[in-house]
Amino acid sequence: MRALRRTLRALVVLICLLALAFALYAFIRNRPQDLPWTPLDLGQPVGLFTGRKLTALTEDYPRCRLRLDRAGASYAEAPEVDGGDHCGYSDGVRLRARGSNTIRFAPADLTTSCSVAAAFLMWEWNTIQPAAQRIFGQRVETVQHFGSYSCRRMYGRDSGPWSEHATADALDVAGFELADGTRISVAGDWNGSGDKARFLHAVRDGACDLYATVLSPDYNAAHRDHLHLDQANRGAAGWRACR
Repeated sequence: MRALRRTLRALVVLICLLALAFALYAFIRNRPQDLPWTPLDLGQPVGLFTGRKLTALTEDYPRCRLRLDRAGASYAEAPEVDGGDHCGYSDGVRLRARGSNTIRFAPADLTTSCSVAAAFLMWEWNTIQPAAQRIFGQRVETVQHFGSYSCRRMYGRDSGPWSEHATADALDVAGFELADGTRISVAGDWNGSGDKARFLHAVRDGACDLYATVLSPDYNAAHRDHLHLDQANRGAAGWRACR
């Protein structure tokens, strides 16, 4: 029993030291977003715990909208969809291409869960536009997509787990269009060593810091033509995937 108590005390001390180390690191670098207990700020650069804070928004629609509002995002709340026991959503939003979020969607009428939209904004600000400027010297105007909400199981099977698309907690991105009209598609440009492939890999990698699951053509043939981004909330200790 004494040995157990000593072990528990040592564990508590270790946790306190780790928390102090995180706080000192964030203070020195002036990066509150690197601390797990600070509020999420979509306007801050991506921090160590940003991805998990974004995923946690799937459980708190009012707090998610507050984060969008404070970031100056332009969006509209979407009507609730009741799709039965496994499908539907009550936290849908439609991002608008104005204000601080300037990318257009094609097709234009795209509704996602609020947490997916919040992560998308940070993806645009921190990864998509910087990568486009660095590689092509211009901005991305449009994102082509295969949609978000779809009442189905994973891979469209008749049985098995339900897809995150069934609750609009996923988005499939098929490609991008630059300001000069240049098109970049996952299906046609993922492989290779050119600028388009470099851009696609860069935005995939950046999405991994913001979404719970990111799947690309590197994962399997089912994702050969799109990037799957989802915010499956599996808890603070839940696994995250980037492939």
